[in-house]
Amino acid sequence: MKTLFIPAKSTMQITDSELKDLSKNLPKNLAIAYSIQYKDLAEKIKSTLSKKHKITFFTQVLGCSKPNFPKNTKAILLISDGKFHAISLAHETKIPVYLFTNGILQKISKKEIEILEKKQKGAYLKFLHAEKIGILISTKPGQENLKKAIEFRKKHKNKTSYLFISNNIDTNEFENFQIDSWVNTSCPRMDMNEGSIINISKVS
Repeated sequence: MKTLFIPAKSTMQITDSELKDLSKNLPKNLAIAYSIQYKDLAEKIKSTLSKKHKITFFTQVLGCSKPNFPKNTKAILLISDGKFHAISLAHETKIPVYLFTNGILQKISKKEIEILEKKQKGAYLKFLHAEKIGILISTKPGQENLKKAIEFRKKHKNKTSYLFISNNIDTNEFENFQIDSWVNTSCPRMDMNEGSIINISKVS
């Protein structure tokens, strides 16, 4: 069966005054990232900001993507909904991230990043003390890491481990299993919303 991906476009608009405010409140060397539904809006913002700013990078962000931004990037402007991508980008890149959504520009705070880091430290401690671990494996193209999961299982013979393979991983189902810690081999940002998940890269 073939899968057809059709992007849905946002109808959100931006006024000239909002564009001027963006320009005033953003550093000169700037990368622009966007969720796919905001591509048209992002291109308009890029076109305007390019007149007074150096746009170092222009890219779409996905739940599992980890873009590499040029060293001269002083900030990232993310055009998206919610703070999921924004906080993860700020944590991973160590670059200031500004989120533009619904006509409002807001900077991701150090406190928001610290909350995520504390959650990840807690997940790491859970793994260290866990007797039973569940290894999460996605069947989605680009996220499937069965071989890596099996190798990880062999490496950690001191723990009782189980392989969980699914196309859609639903964390709400975790409570149905007596698992102390979940090791994620799929989307690297799954650990943001669930304190019992740790990415395999953190414990390999």
